[in-house]
Amino acid sequence: MDPEAGTNRTAVTEFILLGLVESETLQSMVFVFFLFAYLLTVGGNLSILAAILLESKLHTPMYFFLGNLSALDIGCITVTVPPMLSHLVSHRRTISYSACLTQLFFFHLLAGMDCFLLTAMAYDRFLAICRPLTYSTRMSQAVQRILVAMSWACAFSNALTHTIALRSLNFCGPNKINHFYCDLPQLFQLSCSSTQSNELLLFGVGFIMAGTPVVLIISSYVHVAAAVLRIRSVEGRKKAFSTCGSHLTVVCLFYGTGIFNYMRLGSEEASDKDKGVGIFNTVINPMLNPLIYSLRNPDVQGALWRVFVGRRSLT
Repeated sequence: MDPEAGTNRTAVTEFILLGLVESETLQSMVFVFFLFAYLLTVGGNLSILAAILLESKLHTPMYFFLGNLSALDIGCITVTVPPMLSHLVSHRRTISYSACLTQLFFFHLLAGMDCFLLTAMAYDRFLAICRPLTYSTRMSQAVQRILVAMSWACAFSNALTHTIALRSLNFCGPNKINHFYCDLPQLFQLSCSSTQSNELLLFGVGFIMAGTPVVLIISSYVHVAAAVLRIRSVEGRKKAFSTCGSHLTVVCLFYGTGIFNYMRLGSEEASDKDKGVGIFNTVINPMLNPLIYSLRNPDVQGALWRVFVGRRSLT
């Protein structure tokens, strides 16, 4: 790479998002699918939020965190899918440099918030099952708000760090992003300056952002599993495993796709697998979360039913 080529910082003022498909017929199908997925995701998560707000039985720490997760899912899919739908309708694939960095910032802000919120939910399950006598004091409303505020602070710091670090890179062409939204791995490949420090930063911060929560979640559930196995009542064990199983499913989906996406920075070109992982991160996961948390939860099902038929719980 010619070192002089990267000196012109303003050489690239916009990027071209290649999207998912080239054929116009397939683009129409993609538009319909993603529009349906977006409406379903927003509707599902808003229903969960409405159920939590209206149903007094759900005014507990577990559902407080679940409500925050639903709000995050709405934000995560809104950051990526509506701009993609707009590009499909207008047949204009360009995105400005500043808009690209803005999208990247908010995507990493919400994804980072997911990491810490899922950890807080695991801590809540640990206290509820392993420390039931002190649960109300250890998971008071003040503690809940502190956990959420700390999660936002850490996620904001992470997103801001990567955005500032990315601004130090030079982009002098090519400017075609083989994806449907702006993300670090694809932008690294377009830089005409060295990205080694950025990649090390991504691995280092990623290890803290993902590794620490994973260790805490695993540790929490080791204690939870031991406590549940000591429960003599079959119904009690079933209820405990049911509430924990939904959370563990979401954790596996979130971290599984995230690790696959950001631990593969060595490839020269973005592949269709990266786009598939991107769809999972930004569309499938937010769409599945309301289903995962409601299908096996009678309290949420009852609250959703009362929301839909227009009757609030009297309890």
